[in-house]
Amino acid sequence: MVIPAQFDAKQVEQKWYQYWMENNFFRSVPDERKPYTIVIPPPNVTGVLHMGHMLNVTIQDVLIRRARLKGLNACWVPGTDHASIATEAKVVAKLREQGINKNDLTREEFLKHAWEWKEEYGGVILDQLKKLGASCDWERTKFTMDPEMSQQVIKLFVDLYNKGLIYRGYRMVNWDPEAKTTLSDEEVIYEERQGKLYHVKYQIEGTSDYLTIATTRPETILGDSAICINPNDERYQHLKGKNAIVPICNRVVPIIFDEYVDMEFGTGCLKVTPAHDVNDKELGERHNLEIIDIFNADATLNDLGLHYKGKDRFVVRKEIETELAAIGALDKVENYLNNVGTSERTKAVIEPRLSDQWFLKMEELAKPALDAVMTTEDVKLYPSRYNSTYRSWLENIRDWNISRQLWWGHQIPAFFYGDGKEDFVVAETKEAALELAKAKTGKADLTVADLKQDEDALDTWFSSWLWPMSVFNGLIDPENEEFKYYYPTNDLVTGPDIIFFWVARMIMAGYEYTGVQPFTNVYFTGIVRDKQRRKMSKSLGNSPDALGLIDKFGADGVRVGLLLSASAGNDILFDEELCAQGKAFTNKVWNAFRLIQGWEVSDALEQPETAKVSLAWYEAKLQKTLVEIEDHFAKYRISDALMAIYKLVWDDFCSWFLEMIKPGYQQPIDRATYTKAIELLEENLKLLHPFMPFLTEEIWQHINARTADQALVISSWPETKAFDENVIKEFEFTMEVIAGIRTIRKDKNISFKDTIDLKIINNEKISTYFDSVISKLGNVTSMEYVNDQVSGALSYRVKSNEYFIPMEGNVNVEEEITKLEEELKYLKGFLKSVQGKLSNEKFVSGAPEQVVANEKQKEADALAKIATIEHSLAGLK
Repeated sequence: MVIPAQFDAKQVEQKWYQYWMENNFFRSVPDERKPYTIVIPPPNVTGVLHMGHMLNVTIQDVLIRRARLKGLNACWVPGTDHASIATEAKVVAKLREQGINKNDLTREEFLKHAWEWKEEYGGVILDQLKKLGASCDWERTKFTMDPEMSQQVIKLFVDLYNKGLIYRGYRMVNWDPEAKTTLSDEEVIYEERQGKLYHVKYQIEGTSDYLTIATTRPETILGDSAICINPNDERYQHLKGKNAIVPICNRVVPIIFDEYVDMEFGTGCLKVTPAHDVNDKELGERHNLEIIDIFNADATLNDLGLHYKGKDRFVVRKEIETELAAIGALDKVENYLNNVGTSERTKAVIEPRLSDQWFLKMEELAKPALDAVMTTEDVKLYPSRYNSTYRSWLENIRDWNISRQLWWGHQIPAFFYGDGKEDFVVAETKEAALELAKAKTGKADLTVADLKQDEDALDTWFSSWLWPMSVFNGLIDPENEEFKYYYPTNDLVTGPDIIFFWVARMIMAGYEYTGVQPFTNVYFTGIVRDKQRRKMSKSLGNSPDALGLIDKFGADGVRVGLLLSASAGNDILFDEELCAQGKAFTNKVWNAFRLIQGWEVSDALEQPETAKVSLAWYEAKLQKTLVEIEDHFAKYRISDALMAIYKLVWDDFCSWFLEMIKPGYQQPIDRATYTKAIELLEENLKLLHPFMPFLTEEIWQHINARTADQALVISSWPETKAFDENVIKEFEFTMEVIAGIRTIRKDKNISFKDTIDLKIINNEKISTYFDSVISKLGNVTSMEYVNDQVSGALSYRVKSNEYFIPMEGNVNVEEEITKLEEELKYLKGFLKSVQGKLSNEKFVSGAPEQVVANEKQKEADALAKIATIEHSLAGLK
């Protein structure tokens, strides 16, 4: 088989992915093997591949491919999330382009358009994951709104409602005026923004006096119901029982007193707008204040906004400032740094809004989930520093607002039969709801037509929190074979930003419905940032085209580049150079394989001693590295595992081992050495395969003609065997000996083609096991162990061993002596300076500990160099 000079990533990637798929290597069904299960964090159906996905999916693929090689029944379930807010926004935008207004459509008509959009664009990201090499069981692909998945969501809602855990309440919620839906607390992102603090004058009724009140939102003045003052504030005792007049709308409102008000903030007076602030709402309830809602759903002002009706809240903010100034009601305006809540999805500024919503009680659900991580450790978080974050959230958990004012999603299974707030029943179907409504009302003549289902959809996360169970139909048929075999799953790989949205809630659902954890380990990836530590985003223009990177560096190169710097939980400062490094490694491995395959093999040659000891060393080194790799994987140090393999292959295999066994120019290699070298190469390929699947399969298939059941993807992980640690230590010493010879050759301009002699004083009592390697790689004609120093030679030390290279015929001895004496003079002067500092008690006692330690290290280095030079001079004179 002809081996190309260059590794063609594009051709190789397409060829082998198709081959793996055609042979169902990613397919998993229950059998007698131990299962290893991962469920993919379902990307939004609107999504396209970005750097975060690439990192997350690569780590999952490494884990699943390694599990497959270790003989486990590896099952990686892919899928997508319906992403209510994002998808509805995409569909609405597309309809707008077609001249269609969503409000002119029925729910059914809109959903028809939404499903068409999903069918056209929804699979894009999954196809892109295949380009990266993701070895998912694609036959198991799930979508959170598949019929079976939806049925489980509705069943769960009904069950939780019947348990008294889901309730409907009139509450102050986070309102996204762009998506026109409520959000949970976790979906609100707070940002520091530069705003203004407006000092507004409110006239006291019946007088010419004013109260000045500071606000960051002057547009909400039109919704004011009261002025509030701390009852202990001596400045305002005379205002008890008085009223104030709200400027512009001239509404007369009471002046109330409540200890909630901070006397030290602003003027100590607070405007109370119960419809637009959660704290004001509580004040309003305590003091029976009027609720005046001035906003429409899109945050434009309604009829109560007077002449500002129909205008956006931020436009009104500017205009009302002007009007307040014009009527003399604006005292002053100051710059003010404000903490502003924004929508995690649309980035719109959140409005607090009173609304009837559905909530899930979380306190009882949270208890077993908290114990699972903090007490029993049935679920382990990596890195463990996230334990405190997890605990803090669960210990302070609030009820989850699970309803959304959207059409795309799971429609809430609540059916209203009257106009009252309590005139509803909850059931999985309309038919079941009808029977409940008849029983509740006593009206036997009720029909399905009398029922109206709640218009709202469930929060997208309400389906995602069931994911490890629902993908195996575990909530409908908990006794089914697949659910019993694959659940609980093993590892979850995700970002720490959804530890609340998703991870904690999945654990809660798992314990509530199965009594066990949904997964055992959670590996948190870092966030991919640019070199300036900025989070990558389209708006900043700092997010590279993920597919473009694969096209440029190859999937293997990108995978290696990402993972080399992706330690658990730590952010990655992404640079394309990382991928270039990954591509360089790909080429290094490919060229090493080409080198081996290019050797002529002879059955007549005996195996040389050099090859025997080289093979023994590399086998030991591979086994030691394998132990390290297993430890790294056990601790979810994926980056460290890759680095250990990288060093083994690049440094030990390519740079040392192949050089040690390489035959002479145009000479053949013996069969025994070649065969063993191929075996060791194959072991390397197995270690590399989870990280570099395409390259390794290509080389594997080039080595020998393989049948489908011999493919690398389903081969076996290297076995751990006993190894001789002394062989490794002795070779590390040998490396230094060879490095010393090479340094002298380079410094003294002695050609590497010219042979040299080497004499050794073996103070370390090192064995002669690797002498043949020293001879070969140092091009040493003879090695002699001596007891005394050798004159007329350059020397160097490795620990206490002394090595002498006779210089006769190689260098000008007089010039070398002069050069070494000049260097010795400089070093002695430098040493004197350093020792002068260290003998100064004031310096030693006053300088930082690290500074003193640095000076001591300089002293030690200088003494060592002086000893080496003096040693060399003694040998030359």
